[in-house]
Amino acid sequence: MRIAVVGCGHGELEKMYGVLGRLEATGGFQIDALLICGDFQAVRNQQDLLSMAVPEKFRQMCDFHKYYSGELKAPILTILVGGNHEASAYMDELRYGGWLAPNIYYLGTAGCVRVGDLRLAGLSGIYKGHDYLKGRFEKAPYDKQTIRSTYHIRALDVCRLMALKNVDVVMSHDWPQGICEFGDEEWLRRKKPFFVGDLDSGRLGSPPTREVLDAIRPRYWFAAHLHVKFAALVPHADGSETRFLALDKCLPNRDFLQVLELAGEAGPLRYDAQWLCILRKTRHQESNSQVNSYELPTEGQLLVSENEIDALLEEWESDLRVPENFEQTAPPFQTNAPHGPVIMYENPQTIAFLKKLNSTETCGPRSIIEIEDFVGKPSEICPETEGSVDDAQQLPVAMEPPSSGRDTRLFAEQTPRGKMIKRRNASMYNND
Repeated sequence: MRIAVVGCGHGELEKMYGVLGRLEATGGFQIDALLICGDFQAVRNQQDLLSMAVPEKFRQMCDFHKYYSGELKAPILTILVGGNHEASAYMDELRYGGWLAPNIYYLGTAGCVRVGDLRLAGLSGIYKGHDYLKGRFEKAPYDKQTIRSTYHIRALDVCRLMALKNVDVVMSHDWPQGICEFGDEEWLRRKKPFFVGDLDSGRLGSPPTREVLDAIRPRYWFAAHLHVKFAALVPHADGSETRFLALDKCLPNRDFLQVLELAGEAGPLRYDAQWLCILRKTRHQESNSQVNSYELPTEGQLLVSENEIDALLEEWESDLRVPENFEQTAPPFQTNAPHGPVIMYENPQTIAFLKKLNSTETCGPRSIIEIEDFVGKPSEICPETEGSVDDAQQLPVAMEPPSSGRDTRLFAEQTPRGKMIKRRNASMYNND
């Protein structure tokens, strides 16, 4: 099975698919799936731009709306997690996952699916400790706070993911905290000198994302967010290893794309039975509270027995294929359409999924838990302000290959370096 992985998408779908098409033509192979590690920017129309947490001058339609409207269709099954520069009004319609457009599947705030023989999990958003134990209270139209808090990682999603076993690939936007010690950290310090403070303090990356890595020990972990290619090999106590790879954003001469061949056969997109059981067991613990309110499930409550999986398969008649039930909710982009407020639509995919899951509970506030018991300190290199440093303001650093003794060759061959990509606006916004 051959997959392609992209770091931050930043709305450049046509260009990504174009590069992959040329790779297939010249290499004589077929790519079975494209994985995008956040900042996808599923902007359907002008209103969706208002739900994206970027400075106004960087609010661009790009080309997703063509795939949403049906003008174009994704030529490769595309699976993604969310980042911190998303059209949140659309993503929030599909918090349990769903089709953003035909052949383009969003994993939700957290999710696990199967593609052929590949078991793939994902965690959307970035970590901010002050929102970690809050409920999912945000809804459109967003204010200056909720336009950002809506993409912050929540504890319940992390607990759900930590209950998974035997996962092949995990995608996230954030890097796991401490991942750099397993790669060429000295090279990273030279390449990105403004990371040094967080590296020295051990605060680079996301504490809960690292918890997921240590708990489920996947074969591969892909990430984005920090706009640099970085590989690491993480050993685990049981003798297994996780190959970590972060990729850059879609810009000329940047390492934003990697093609890998993995063991197993390709196949249709299917729900994961264990994940469905975990969702069913924990739906009642969701919250829409604006205060720290999660009553987190215990490890024992998250265990899924073979009997539970058998019962679910019997209910679903062993048909876990993800239905191709994409429907437009918001109107697609029109050049002269009037600008209106951000609207949150009820998505038929979410309604159908919860109905089939047999889970119709509404969210409510839960008992308060002390936040310091569950969270660490977030990294300081990505403050959520429009004035934070971007790539155009970074100090010039010479391009150097990794030089330490660590084994970072596992992702040494880059395919390609993005030379065929031209961006509408190469002066990119910050990493918030």
